[in-house]
Amino acid sequence: MGGTVRHGRISICAGPAALALGLGLWGITREHSMWRDEAATWQAAHRPLSEIAHMVGQVDVVHGLYYAVMHTVFALFGDSLVALRLPSVLATATACALTALVGARLSTRVAGAAGGLALAVVPAVQEHAQEGRSYALVLAFVALATWLLVRALERPGGRRWAGYAAATLIAAWLNWFSLFALVAHGVTVVAARPGRTRLVGWLLAASAAVAAALPVILTSRAQASQVSWIKPLGWSTVLGVLITVAIAALCTRLPQARGSATAREDAPRARLNLAVVALPLCAVPQVGLALISVVKPLYVTRYVLFAYIGLALLIGVLLAAIAARLTADARVLLPLALTLALLALLPIELRLRTEQSRIDDVLSAAARVGQLRDTADGVLYIPAARRDTALVSPQAFAGLRDLALAQGPVESGTLKGIEAGPHDIERAMLRARRIVLVTDPGPRQADTVRDLTKQRVLDAHFVRCSASVVRGRQVSLYARGTCHRAGRPDARSAGQSLADARP
Repeated sequence: MGGTVRHGRISICAGPAALALGLGLWGITREHSMWRDEAATWQAAHRPLSEIAHMVGQVDVVHGLYYAVMHTVFALFGDSLVALRLPSVLATATACALTALVGARLSTRVAGAAGGLALAVVPAVQEHAQEGRSYALVLAFVALATWLLVRALERPGGRRWAGYAAATLIAAWLNWFSLFALVAHGVTVVAARPGRTRLVGWLLAASAAVAAALPVILTSRAQASQVSWIKPLGWSTVLGVLITVAIAALCTRLPQARGSATAREDAPRARLNLAVVALPLCAVPQVGLALISVVKPLYVTRYVLFAYIGLALLIGVLLAAIAARLTADARVLLPLALTLALLALLPIELRLRTEQSRIDDVLSAAARVGQLRDTADGVLYIPAARRDTALVSPQAFAGLRDLALAQGPVESGTLKGIEAGPHDIERAMLRARRIVLVTDPGPRQADTVRDLTKQRVLDAHFVRCSASVVRGRQVSLYARGTCHRAGRPDARSAGQSLADARP
């Protein structure tokens, strides 16, 4: 009997897991590019665990567990772009498999398999399946927590509630915004009216998870400046949330979403259906974060990526309902629907696997610096966070003095290091003959006294000899006096270099 059950589960989740794995491995190196967030993972994961612990006390505490995981991955398998992203690929495949199991448990095998496949083809899920960041792992642990919640509500037990609390806690340690899923699960529990025993079990498990995650939450509040870059909520974001939630809500009207595939023994289980699990998981994280963002801008899709589990479950029910209405064989309908979805999304899928799909690429910028380093004796970064270019590819910067750095990132327990005061930076710059500047393309945003000093000294005492925009970053060469010694004869050729290099 146990072997039959295991075989049935494997048959349900194998397709979604295989699809997610295939999509994740397809173009995993993204044309040998790495964007700024992945650069933070790369440099943090190369530090000893003691240094990671020191760093997260000051910055990036929300990613501390993930950095420790990636440190272990690099130690065991070596550092490469594949090693950087493979954990996210595997986590996404796991999330799709678990989503299929939840759907099959609460509805039908067809609905479950379709839900897992739907999650695999969501563009945002494909994007983060190929990123060296924590969001795919959060997706997997929220999917696991949802699966364990369903099992615990069906047949309560201390081990199941402990497993649920552990999965919820790990998701929160990876990114505590995942606690929105806990709130969604609370709505599910209330809607299912499970009885006192089950309610107490969930409250104890949820309380334990929140209590254990509280140190991370409180520490991250002191690091709130790290999310100051998030823009206020835009109408396009609001519209996207409303459309997603509306589609999910409409799907809950289908009989396959409101019937219970597990209503065999008692009333509390009969009230647990796919609609009361999936709709809160889709709506609560997105709407909750959007409402908070009205006061404090925080809404970024990846922070609530796990909400797509709820949407995927309901899309799976929709496909199952269509198959039933058309009396079509699901073995034909699901591959057909999957093929059509992949074809419709092909332009997006292709772009996601190119270097242009992310804000910037630190590797290409570092390569450009490597071409200039023999003609310069110093390097500057505006803003200081662009120092990640050198931290990821230090060999490209060999021989260049960091003119602004006072204390390195590892010693200071930070991601970008601590820069010297404005006067010290100015003195160091005036001792240099040629300087490489790594910055963002377009109008320069020098918003600190140090950055304003760098720009002022460059404008007053140096001539820009070349400027190249390379995959979202600008690398410029400045010289005291004339440019011929740096290999660029005049400003006209420098301007041409900019135009030619723009992506």
